[in-house]
This record gives sequence, C-alpha cells and structure tokens, in this order.
Amino acid sequence: MVNLNCHICEQGCVLADGKTGLCGMYEQKQGRIEERFADRYLVACPISIETMPILHYFPGGKFLQISTTGCNFNCPGCISAVIVREMPPDSPVFQTLTPEQIVNKAIEETCMGIAFLMNDPLASFPTFLRVAKLARSKGLRVGCSSNTYFTEKALAQLTPYLDFINIGMKGFFDKAYYACGASSGIAPVLRNIRSLVCSGVHVEISAILMKDNAEELTDLAMFISQISPAIPLQVMRFIPFEGADISQEPNVRDAENFCTELRKILPFVYLFNTPGTTLLHTACPDCNHTVYKRDFYGPMGAKPYEVPPVSLQNGRCPECRKNLNMTGVSPQTPYQEGDFQGGYPFTRALEMVEAMLIAMGVRDKSKLAKAWEALLGKGGLKKLHHGIQTPGAYIQGLRHFGKIAQVPDAAEELAVYLEEKLLPIESGVASATAYPRVYYTMAKPLFYLNYSRLENQLTETAGGTSVNRFLESGGRPGQTLTVEKLNALNPDVIFISAFISNTVNDFYQECLDLGIEANAVKNRRIFTPPCPGWDFGSPRWILGLMYMANVLHPERFDFNVMAEATYFYRKFYQMEFSPSRVNRSFSKPDREWQWS
Repeated sequence: MVNLNCHICEQGCVLADGKTGLCGMYEQKQGRIEERFADRYLVACPISIETMPILHYFPGGKFLQISTTGCNFNCPGCISAVIVREMPPDSPVFQTLTPEQIVNKAIEETCMGIAFLMNDPLASFPTFLRVAKLARSKGLRVGCSSNTYFTEKALAQLTPYLDFINIGMKGFFDKAYYACGASSGIAPVLRNIRSLVCSGVHVEISAILMKDNAEELTDLAMFISQISPAIPLQVMRFIPFEGADISQEPNVRDAENFCTELRKILPFVYLFNTPGTTLLHTACPDCNHTVYKRDFYGPMGAKPYEVPPVSLQNGRCPECRKNLNMTGVSPQTPYQEGDFQGGYPFTRALEMVEAMLIAMGVRDKSKLAKAWEALLGKGGLKKLHHGIQTPGAYIQGLRHFGKIAQVPDAAEELAVYLEEKLLPIESGVASATAYPRVYYTMAKPLFYLNYSRLENQLTETAGGTSVNRFLESGGRPGQTLTVEKLNALNPDVIFISAFISNTVNDFYQECLDLGIEANAVKNRRIFTPPCPGWDFGSPRWILGLMYMANVLHPERFDFNVMAEATYFYRKFYQMEFSPSRVNRSFSKPDREWQWS
C-alpha cells in the first residue's frame, strides 16, 4: 500500500495504511485520508466573541462556540493540554452533531454566527469546512482561532466561508515554531496572514509574551504594521502550565510597559491575562479617548462592560472621528456565559477535577476520563461550580469524584486529611475577638474576586471578614471597582490571587500611585500565598488556608506551612516539594509531573 501525504496542514504528515499523523485525528484507509472523529464535539455553547478572543468584530456579539480535540502542534506550557492531549477522542463525552444540527443550534440560540476555538480547527478540518459552508448559506458568520498552519490548498478551500480569525502566533522566529513541533518554521503562517488579509477576512493576531521574547513580539508588531495597522495585536501574558517554567512569566508592570511601547508601532495592542489592566480597553490612537472598556474574563478572554451607544457605533471615535477599525454594532448588554461555559474557563473545570484525582494518586488516564465524563454529564459543570466554593463542599466533591474514578479509599484519606487540618483553624477562629477586614484581588488593586469564590471563603475560614461580600458579583472571576469604593471598604489586609498574581512590591507601588489609602496599604499588609495552587483549583488550598490563618491571627496560629507542603507532596504526590518547580497548573503538582 502506498503512503499518502496529508495536505491539510504544513506538517505534511506521511500516513501509512491504518496510521495517523502528528495530530492523531486523520488516518489512511485503503488509499484515502479520512477524519477519524467527524462531527464530534466537546463543546457547543453560546459565547460572547471576546471569549475567543476577538475584540474588533461585532463587540459583545453572541456566537456559538464549537470545540473538538486534537492539535497539529505540541506547544510547551499549552493552556489547552487537557482537551488536546489528555481527553480521549473516543470518549462518550463528545456529542455527535451534524452540520445541520450545529447550524440549527446557532439559529435557535439567536447567535450571530459560529466560532471554532480552544483546539485547532486543523484537527477537524473536514468537519469545520462542512459547518462553515452550511452556516454561510444560512446567513451566519463564521470564524475560528487557529495557529494557521494551513496548506495553501486547505486555506483556499476555507477562505470563501471565513469571516474572522484569531491567529495564535508562537513568536516571530523559526525557533519558536520548532519548539512547538512545526516542521516548516514560521513561513507558512506569514504567507497565510497575507492571504487572509488580502481576501478580506477580519484578522486579529495573538502572541504570548514571555520574559525572553520581547524582541520577537516587537518584530511581529512591525510585520503586522506593514500589512495593515488596523490589525489588533493581542499580547497574552504567559501563564505557565504543564511543563513550562514559571520563571518565564513576565510580571504585570513589565508587560504593561511593553504593550504601551508597542502601541507606538501598532495602534491597537491589547494585554490579556492581566485582570484590571486598562490595556484591555480600546483607546483612540489620536485623542486617547477610551471608547470601549473591557475586563479580564478568564485566561485568554475579555468581556466588554462599557460600549458607546448604538447611535455612536459607526467605527469611529465619538470625540475626534478617528477610524477605530471596528466591524459591526455592539449589543448594549454583551452575552453572559454560564458557569465554566465558553473559552478557557471550561478547561480549568477539567483541570480542577484532574487536580483532585492526581492528589488521590490516580495515574491511569482511563479513571480520569470516567470522572470527566461524569463532570460533563447533565448539570455537572454547574454542580462543580457550586461544589468548589467552600472548604466543606470541596471535600464532599473529592469524595464524589473519588467514587466515580474507583479510588474511594484514596479519596477518603485525602478528605480526612483536609478535615483534620481544617478543624483546629475553625476552632481557633471561633474564639477570636477581632476579625480583620480582608480584600481579595487578582493581579491589580482594582480587580476584585467575586465573594462566592473559594479564595474569599478561605479568608473567612481563616478568621477574616471578606469585604468582597459588599461588592456586586459579576464578570468571571470578578470585575473592576473604583479607588473611591476600595478606600470606603478600607480593608486591613489585602490578598493577591496565587493564580494570576503580581509581586507584592509592584502591587503596593500601584496602590500608592492610584491613591489607595486603605489600612492595608498604610500598614503594608499585602500578601500573596507562597505558591500557585494554594488558594484555588487544587486540594493544596489547605496550605493557603494555613498561610492565611498565620497572617490574620498570628497570636493564635503559627503553622510551618513549608514543612506541611513537604509532607503533603510526599504523602499525596509521592514526590519532593520544590517551590521553584511549581507553576500555574491547577492539576499538576509541578512542571516535572507526568502521567504514567
């Protein structure tokens, strides 16, 4: 039997009969290359378009997200690893939906169009192409997020049906692409960007900012400006997952300064993965008037919270009439996704369950798959959302998923450990006479976490009074407040999230710059848990709780948290604890941990 070349992406895999290529989603069958899992979806739900993220195309518009599994790249620190590498493609959690069913769902949900995201459509190209053709015939708009490693032939097939695309750049030098396993370097992507722009497709480009690649992103901005300065550049502050080194994560201050400089090259540069930054807003390049305001909305996402009235939405600045290169009219109320629905927060839900099982000693992916199948069953995501908000509910969730994964004894051992550590804290706090006022934030001073989240419940369990309870719940995981409101709340202690964090010194300086006069700032009572994963997303929250108890009630608690972390890692992960190896992954205890 003759070997065949796959002509969908530039990896150009050579497939022997019955064999698959790099993405694992196509195989040769008797002289034909076939899609292995056609018309099967992990996600099919409405989102607002900024969740993709796309910022300059029908801002706030409602689109139907579709996602499958698989990818033609294997990038270090991939934020989608749980769905592109760990989710079994033959799992019963995938829905089989015909193109007609997908299009009808989009119409029934009153979506403006369909968007393929989270994994690359190159891994399900025939399926996406069929959906795109039918959607366009029904008057729906079609878009995707992709690394854009299409062959010229494949792109020519898709372009007539494509309205918008977010191109995820891996850098601007060949070495960045080789690190992702891309056989032909960056050249095919640059070729395809030019082709898409010339074809009239709305293009936005995203790229990861790490500590050592600022030069690459500057060159990328120059390249984009030569093609079209109207193209938005989305700079994603690196969140190290999987095997990525946390030392490559740039701090908030440096990332903001870098993006401010890039705006001298390109007018529309945005900074993601930085809650509370004003660099998510669209400002007029000429008069600097802020036209669209957005908040962080989970990793890689944004959410508009202030848009011009419809009467002023003509794509121009309402102050000086500068063309802002916005396509389409925004709804006055952007679509709001459900719990864990839409974009990358969905993958974090999968990671949270994975985190529980890994701490139970599970090393068999088939057991993880059973837990995920239960999670993604009817109402499972909503139950998880409510089941991780308090220590008690979280512990019950551990027992639940331990039974599903057929490790009830290990689940019970972990649950009992957490309960035993919880008890002395609850007892000690019960007799306290004062409860410091605590404000929980993420990355920057004015972005607060919703009161219902575990972080705030941990501070109250540790003997604080969360001032976040007095703030309106909204956004995901929270939203921005004013300096005046924060000063009025006057917290005694501020905690910065351990997930998307900031240095205490930079945070304190920004508080001074903003004019925040709360007691926590005056007395420099600003803290962040010593390690990621210690206040949300992992059973390691027990370590963060001990740390908070020490901070809030030093007269009552003196836990040796680092010694307890060493014990926790040995007992539940069967490995040594090394703070330098811990990154932002919820599930993996450190960057060297791997499945058996």
